[in-house]
Amino acid sequence: MKIIEVFRSRIIIFIIQILLLSLLIYGIGYEIDISLDEDISIEREKIIQILANYTLFDNLFGLNFLYTSWILVSLIPIFIYSNCKKAYSMNLMTFFFPNFFLYVFLRRYSRIYFDSNFQFHFLHTILLGIVLVGISIGLSLILRKVIQFKTETQMEDLSAIAGTSKVVCPNCGIEFESIPKFCYNCNSNLTLKIKDKNGEED
Repeated sequence: MKIIEVFRSRIIIFIIQILLLSLLIYGIGYEIDISLDEDISIEREKIIQILANYTLFDNLFGLNFLYTSWILVSLIPIFIYSNCKKAYSMNLMTFFFPNFFLYVFLRRYSRIYFDSNFQFHFLHTILLGIVLVGISIGLSLILRKVIQFKTETQMEDLSAIAGTSKVVCPNCGIEFESIPKFCYNCNSNLTLKIKDKNGEED
């Protein structure tokens, strides 16, 4: 049951990442110019073009846009999981999914373009994958440290508050976690007396 829940959560995050990536790509009108084989069908050409828009670039703008888009998308698992292993594995799965199918389609239906451009694009695919892993691990560790620091600070504050609320009966020495009016042990009056700056009782 737990495996199914994990699988479902990963699918949901994957869909969110792809949708966000699609909004970025089609919102800005990004489209890479690829020269496919002439005998390829229109349907296959469209599929390859869509996958190429997610993964390939042909100029400096495309390089910057692709890296920026994938880095933004990779933040989603980092903030959801706060765990570097889960974050980078999720990001790698989302990243290599369109890359894998792009290379499969290119090799099968556009062999000329695949043979002439595979090394260049595959090298940048590996490089971007390494960047995403590095960002996933780095930001996850930083986020964990921030959460841990906040938790420790909150615990210290709670301990300080708990310490200020402790009262000791001056008559029998019984310690109370709260501030009672009377001691349950010796029935002494425990009404707090206000002290001035010199320590004298008012």
